[in-house]
Amino acid sequence: MVVPVILCGGSGTRLWPLSRALYPKQFMDLGGNTLFGDTLTRACALSDAEPLVVCNEEQRFSAAAEAQRLGISVRILLEPEGRNTAPAVTLAALCATAGAEDPLLLVLPADHRIEPCNDFIAAVERASEPAGEGRLVCFGVVPERAETGFGYIRRGAPLVADRAGTAFEIACFVEKPSAQRAEELLAGGDCFWNSGIFLFRASRWLEELARFAPEIDAAARAAWGKRREDRDFLRPDAGAFRACPSDSVDYAVMEHAEKLAVTPLEAQWNDLGSWEAFYAVADKDVSGNALIGDVLAEDVRDSYLYAGHRLVAALGVEDLTVVECADAVLVAHRSRHQDVKKLLQILRDRGRPECDTHRRVYRPWGNYETLVSDEQGRFQVKRIEVRQGAALSLQYHHHRAEHWIVVSGTAKVTVGDETLLLCENQSTYISPGTPHRLENSGCMPLIMIEVQSGSYLGEDDIVRLEDVYGRLGPDF
Repeated sequence: MVVPVILCGGSGTRLWPLSRALYPKQFMDLGGNTLFGDTLTRACALSDAEPLVVCNEEQRFSAAAEAQRLGISVRILLEPEGRNTAPAVTLAALCATAGAEDPLLLVLPADHRIEPCNDFIAAVERASEPAGEGRLVCFGVVPERAETGFGYIRRGAPLVADRAGTAFEIACFVEKPSAQRAEELLAGGDCFWNSGIFLFRASRWLEELARFAPEIDAAARAAWGKRREDRDFLRPDAGAFRACPSDSVDYAVMEHAEKLAVTPLEAQWNDLGSWEAFYAVADKDVSGNALIGDVLAEDVRDSYLYAGHRLVAALGVEDLTVVECADAVLVAHRSRHQDVKKLLQILRDRGRPECDTHRRVYRPWGNYETLVSDEQGRFQVKRIEVRQGAALSLQYHHHRAEHWIVVSGTAKVTVGDETLLLCENQSTYISPGTPHRLENSGCMPLIMIEVQSGSYLGEDDIVRLEDVYGRLGPDF
């Protein structure tokens, strides 16, 4: 049996401003689909086993909502803190072996594009034999160019002489190379890009981890032993997990273990880790431009222009990346795609909120978007969308009053001891200090306009009295 393990911990720092810390690339809407959703669909196409999803606290409801949208049943493991991929895979292995079974674990990053799916399934089937025999199998992508953003795997001898090309021994791993070194690796013809996709028995991973990274093994086992279930989530113990070192699958185990293999992934693969990668897979016009959204390009060549919320007009430029969001615009030379994370670090050092969130913020019940706010911080206007059957927490605020206006749908509103049903164009007022709750009691999404006013409008001015999602902090 193959159990898919989907790792959702990536932050997509090179895809700012579209990707943010609380809205990373795997959950970005790419026109009706997400990379995480595509990964779930691939996983279910090759295995009947329930996928294990490993993600953090902030992303848990995004993962659950996407799985629910696709009608896919998953188990969600919550990392108490980010500790890179090796501890995440270890938690999944402990979960998978909690019964009597010892399945093959197919470790999948949540943010890759792989097409067609049948070629991916064929690669997994080819890798199943060496993995079943106890090898730790990596999936290697035949390099298309001298890429400095990926690690490489140099292949050794074929594992089975009469099936050359099915799987190889691994001669060595190569770190992300310089441009010159990448050219040499490409010319050598015996290297793959390291896709970050792995297949191995859960028990074999745990054996090798205990051998080469005993501190990770001990901390993860302690955290798993004290786990608790919280609604649809499995929570390893936070205190025990904090003692876990941070390390990747490659560094912790793969680069030290001996019984390894690499299987070629003969499919179109892209980790979409930069805007240059998005440019590579996008449809282009006769001038080599990828134009997404409301874009006007005149005398423009070889550029990636993305308009998310308004018209983007470009004139007489070439080799540019322009990405427009509601609250930020990125303009960069295409050759600098690996350096976008440097801009993000500068913004983070300056305490800018654009690092973490968009104007539209996603919550387990739906989302809200700030439309207008004044510079003095005395009022702001939000658009609130509540999913069918969902509800905000019962809460109150010390410093602000709220006016709620229903745009569409039906709202069940609790204000103090009173319960109201509000329909389109109806409204209500909530004074400071009054407990209140908003629920969608209708059969369609509920759209509201909220007007806040008061001396302080920060999201930390929320006192929760009840919450169906088990939230304690002031995250609206």
